[in-house]
Amino acid sequence: MAKYDQAERFHAGTLTDGWRWFGSHPDKKNGAEGWTFRVWAPHARSVSVVGDFNDWKQGTHPLTQDGEVWEGFIPGLAEYASYKYAVTGPDGEVRLKTDPYAFHCETRPANAGKLYDIENFKWTDAAFLAKQEKHQIYDSPLNIYEVHLGSWKKRPNGDFYDYKDMAKELAAYVKDMGYTAIELLPVLEHPFDGSWGYQCTGYFAPTSRYGTPKDFLWFVNHMHKNGIAVILDWVPAHFCKDAHGLYEFDGGCCYEYSDPNKWEHASWGTRVFDYGRPEVKSFLFSSARFWLEECHIDGLRVDAVASMLYLDYSRQGGAWTPNKYGGHENLEAIDFLRELNAMAFSVKPGVMMIAEESTAWPMVSRPADIGGLGFNLKWNMGWMNDMCHYLKLDPWFRQDHHKDITFSMMYAFSENFVLPISHDEVVHMKGSVVGKMPGDYTNQLRCTRGFYAYLLAHPGKKLLFMGAELGQWHEWNDKESLDWYLLENEENQKIHRFFKEANDFYKKEPALWEIDFDWEGFEWLVVDDNHNNVVVFLRKDKKGRDLLCAVNFSPNTYEGYRMGVPAHKQYTPVFNTDAAEYGGDGFGDTEPVPVEAAPSHGKEYSAAIRIPAFGAVFLRGEGTFPKPKAVKEPKAPKAVKAVEKVSKAAGKTVKASAKALVKTVKSSAKAEKAPKEGSAEKPARKPRAKKQAKELKET
Repeated sequence: MAKYDQAERFHAGTLTDGWRWFGSHPDKKNGAEGWTFRVWAPHARSVSVVGDFNDWKQGTHPLTQDGEVWEGFIPGLAEYASYKYAVTGPDGEVRLKTDPYAFHCETRPANAGKLYDIENFKWTDAAFLAKQEKHQIYDSPLNIYEVHLGSWKKRPNGDFYDYKDMAKELAAYVKDMGYTAIELLPVLEHPFDGSWGYQCTGYFAPTSRYGTPKDFLWFVNHMHKNGIAVILDWVPAHFCKDAHGLYEFDGGCCYEYSDPNKWEHASWGTRVFDYGRPEVKSFLFSSARFWLEECHIDGLRVDAVASMLYLDYSRQGGAWTPNKYGGHENLEAIDFLRELNAMAFSVKPGVMMIAEESTAWPMVSRPADIGGLGFNLKWNMGWMNDMCHYLKLDPWFRQDHHKDITFSMMYAFSENFVLPISHDEVVHMKGSVVGKMPGDYTNQLRCTRGFYAYLLAHPGKKLLFMGAELGQWHEWNDKESLDWYLLENEENQKIHRFFKEANDFYKKEPALWEIDFDWEGFEWLVVDDNHNNVVVFLRKDKKGRDLLCAVNFSPNTYEGYRMGVPAHKQYTPVFNTDAAEYGGDGFGDTEPVPVEAAPSHGKEYSAAIRIPAFGAVFLRGEGTFPKPKAVKEPKAPKAVKAVEKVSKAAGKTVKASAKALVKTVKSSAKAEKAPKEGSAEKPARKPRAKKQAKELKET
């Protein structure tokens, strides 16, 4: 019954744990121990298992067809044995294919699957997972360190670190530097190092470059034990055309579209998944769930979402097939993404589902039931492009491009954004983060500090690719280790210290992350000072406390830079990128800056601060500005107070009537004094005051 249930759900596009059924699994039949194999090959004439155990001879161990699924049991096989499927297509040609559901594969250039039992790993991260399940990422700090495992650090002989050794060093480093999460470039098995993992063949297999699947589980577990979340780059947009992979798996189009106008990204040389085919959806849903559930991954960064959404993506001038309404939106991909996100949150409520979407597609990070795609975070590619363009400019010309650093606030809260300075921005002649900056190396380091402070202060969660914190001038090279030798230099030690302490400051300052996705957490103070290349704004926490952030993108220092501010008593300096310990000149305020009753920038109060060249300063608003003392007025008689009280209750103030009434009441008040001995009382005065009060109430 379970078998038919699995098959039914697979063909319906609702099988989300397909790795438990498909692939190769240790089994026992008729008293014999061995392995069961199961693979989907709808167009195949025959399928057999070939490997080390049968000298790769086709037909020795044939599988039995059950509809579109082929299965069988082979006794006596040992774990780690290499195998493939020999698939005879409708054209009679035999194709040797790696198991799409394999947990483990040979290390490139070899590409066969390997028998592997992924069960019974001893996890010790229950406390971390429990915390993550209740974790609200929206109002929490998120500072991601993006990592390519193959080049973060290499052994002295040039070999890769394995997962375990890498975990020990990376966890200690990331924790010390104050990042809250790591994001791994794809570790899904892939044949070509130069693809960085973005052209995958093994959607259930951690790459064997760094060890076994359980070694990878150990990596994740160790990160969690150190309080570090793990985000995985996941690629459902396309797959490579290597002969052993998913490409035309059984001689026909299984995983890719069959329409030539839809099946390929020609510029990438890859095939596009068929999001309308239920079996393909089950495959991809299962892959995502595998990494989240089986591997305890905390989030998926979904690559190249834009390429999924548009039928004419990268086909300008070429043929493409419109949707049923005649539009260029891929309706099947839209439905797939919505279902994917719904599934992910059902499996892991605290998961981070992050879209790399490079267009202006609306509501990417909004729920599906209101028309969104259902992600909870989206990379802000617009901000990234604007900033990279701006940073490369000669400071003399920056005044003409001021919008590059301000325009992002026009749409900052339209999505739940992550601000990425990713691997894509430090390769292919784009320059490293430091290398983008103007001037000599010392000046570049100064500019880097100022920019990073701006990144931390800008609304949105944060991501930085490895190496920038070293002051690395060279572009990232995936074939080499980061330039760790730079830390032998004093100036690099100082920039390294800056990144560490800036990250710590970010984590400890709720104003920088509690309200990242709403105007309540942000207020411009100076937005239009393009002449001086300065922006000043407030970040606010949930208690209304504000942090003043002033960033200077010019080579000039500003003494007494005045801006309008809230009515505080003072602004106290709390962080300065120009501190001497970071390699700066120490220019900036060191004592609290008083708030003055001097109008500026549309506000009644202002403050004048010191801002270093190419630097940023943070000051915390403290106390409230003392209100002007009220002028003491003569104490009014009780009768006047009584009338004023009635007047307030009536909700109206008629000045002329009030003056007349007060005059009358004052006259009557004199009569309220105790009469002199022997004089007669005049009781009519008091009722008259009451009458006037009644008249006012009726007015």
